[in-house]
Amino acid sequence: MKITLLTVGKTDIKWVKDGIELYSSRLRHYIQFSMEEIQELKGTASLTREQIKTKEGELILKRLRPSDEVILLDEHGKEYTSVEWARNMEARLSRSGRDIVFIIGGAYGFSQDVYSRADGKMSLSRMTFSHQMVRTIFIEQLYRAFTIMKGEPYHHE
Repeated sequence: MKITLLTVGKTDIKWVKDGIELYSSRLRHYIQFSMEEIQELKGTASLTREQIKTKEGELILKRLRPSDEVILLDEHGKEYTSVEWARNMEARLSRSGRDIVFIIGGAYGFSQDVYSRADGKMSLSRMTFSHQMVRTIFIEQLYRAFTIMKGEPYHHE
């Protein structure tokens, strides 16, 4: 079993890259983890938001296997405390055995086809974060969840 974070667009901010690498390396002590970036679309000035979401959605769906459990990071998804998230992940990992792919979409969100393929949605906050910052925040929260599952002292209640 492995966990993948699939994102639209490249990470180009140094401190975001540093955070991703820090928490990814820590997370790999617990589970096979990778982050995959889908290149941002070029020449989109003449496209509508729906057309952009559709094209990005096609690229996202090409990266998924039928057996993957797909969770979208979406503003309308379920919110968790860190402990609730850890319990949710623990249950998910113990029951499914499938690889899990978390997806951060582009600036306009996901196409309907991606929503239809998803097994769930989660939100990191009711606040809006840049798509680059969300990567670091999500990976840190995933790492935190594993330390909670293992009873390690990283998280403080």
